[in-house]
Amino acid sequence: MKRLKVADLMTDEVVSVAPGTGFKDVAKLLAQYDISGVPVLDDEDRVVGVVSQTDLLAHTVSGSHPAEQRSTVTGPPSAGDVMSAPAVTVHAEETVADAARLMTRRGIERLPVVDVEDRLVGIVTRRDLLRMFLRPDSEIRRRVTDEVLTEVLGVPTGDVDVHVVDGIVTLDGQVERRSQLPALLTLVEQLDGVVAVASRVTARTDDTASTHADHARHAMPWG
Repeated sequence: MKRLKVADLMTDEVVSVAPGTGFKDVAKLLAQYDISGVPVLDDEDRVVGVVSQTDLLAHTVSGSHPAEQRSTVTGPPSAGDVMSAPAVTVHAEETVADAARLMTRRGIERLPVVDVEDRLVGIVTRRDLLRMFLRPDSEIRRRVTDEVLTEVLGVPTGDVDVHVVDGIVTLDGQVERRSQLPALLTLVEQLDGVVAVASRVTARTDDTASTHADHARHAMPWG
């Protein structure tokens, strides 16, 4: 089944800065484009760090102490001085779900997207990721019916009824084998746009009992 990739949602026009870009210039870019952060690129377009609003504010606070409590000032700070490094990035071919988990785990709003050589190719934001939950219910129902039930699990048409409302999938009916039930639930949950799954699907035969028995026989020591 086709999974939505970061490349499908990312924006390829990215506002970026160099390590030598001045502190005030970075702040102006964030305000001008109404963004929360910018990637910092080296001469080969590789992401070496990220400057966020938090980084700028943290530097402002640390720089507000009396002069005698600060180290010698050598010049205006640059993006390289205040950036967070190493940068948290995501590859274009990773799934949208992986990107969402990474954002949640690291508590960030934007992810620079890089290619196999870690060069910047785009940016993806939490707002971008939310778009995957805007898929029409009809499209989700079609994918559950055609891709999951028919193509992957081989369930005959009509054996399982699929209803989708606001991304919530309800399944009713029967499959042939009990071992198909966990796979059905997992595959539907992984579809892009699915918010939750309620399954009332049962199985005609319990093939898990025979599987457990086979395992038990193989585990018995020979006398």
